[in-house]
Amino acid sequence: MTYAVFLDRLAASCSPNLCSSGIIRAVSHPEPRPSRPLPSLEELRAPVEADWQAVNRLIHQRLGSDVALVNQVAHHIIRSGGKRLRPLTVLLAARACGYEGESHIAAAAVVEFIHTATLLHDDVVDASGLRRGQETANAVFGNQASVLVGDFLYSRSFQMMVEIDEMAILQVLADATNTIAEGEVLQLMNCNEPDTTETDYLEVIYRKTAKLFEAGTRIGAILGAAPGLEDSLVNYGRHLGLAFQLVDDALDYDATAEELGKNIGDDLAEGKPTLPLIYAMKHGSAAERHMIREAIRTGGTQNLHSIQLAIDTTGGLRYTAQRANEEANLARESLRRMVNSPYKQTLLQLADFATARRS
Repeated sequence: MTYAVFLDRLAASCSPNLCSSGIIRAVSHPEPRPSRPLPSLEELRAPVEADWQAVNRLIHQRLGSDVALVNQVAHHIIRSGGKRLRPLTVLLAARACGYEGESHIAAAAVVEFIHTATLLHDDVVDASGLRRGQETANAVFGNQASVLVGDFLYSRSFQMMVEIDEMAILQVLADATNTIAEGEVLQLMNCNEPDTTETDYLEVIYRKTAKLFEAGTRIGAILGAAPGLEDSLVNYGRHLGLAFQLVDDALDYDATAEELGKNIGDDLAEGKPTLPLIYAMKHGSAAERHMIREAIRTGGTQNLHSIQLAIDTTGGLRYTAQRANEEANLARESLRRMVNSPYKQTLLQLADFATARRS
């Protein structure tokens, strides 16, 4: 499905008065781009297939521990799937910069371990019971085991960073890990806070999500000894990560549970004021604003259908999709100076995938 088709779906689900006004159609296509089918994950991985398989082997190898429970919890979340876009960006960025070594394999695995550790901790903080269509580790093994195995993955990540023996990469990943932790705290501060602004929200998703994408693409430039491309790839990773999270937050009110792999309205149940809600509160009626504010304050989902309707009629989904598209366009633009290659083309396609996906 192309991004345009995704937006057309949003338009089709919107209220007749908005659809007939032409507003949605005008915003859905801010600038013409060649129509192309959405690449599959397999197609995105194809240019680095050998590297991809090596990363998967290394992940399973380095998950090993003498403590049985560590193995059980870690393998549970790794086996649960996931797109693994973050390690993919490391591989593609490194190869796009002409890197011919093997350290990008370990770096990609480290990025995935850091991401997995954050998921284990997130699910405990959010009291989540479902992720990627399966029970979360904390639901199966308990909160204590999930937190401690998350710590194990963080410490294993730093062991592997040292083995790469590249101080610049260690600095990037140490900074990223710290920024992610700060993002978690910022999100906690914003939970059940209906006065959270769009700026506050964007700061959280930059720290929680985009920072690790940004770190991964920066590592590719460092390994490829391409300082002239480092800023370009950092900008690409940042904008790609923001686009990815914006779509994630829109899908929480627009996808089905089967597509999303978790319960619809989980963000609302956790009191998270994401962009669709923030926009709906700003542009909705007094009654809609009151309803959404109370839902955020209490984490109540009893009015979920009415809130979805308010998000629709105020254009909250359309606006969030528009912002995601803007970030994806900025990600593509960031690669303008990069020499063309199959790896660059796949990075460009990855921006399409991030915005057009339904899960």
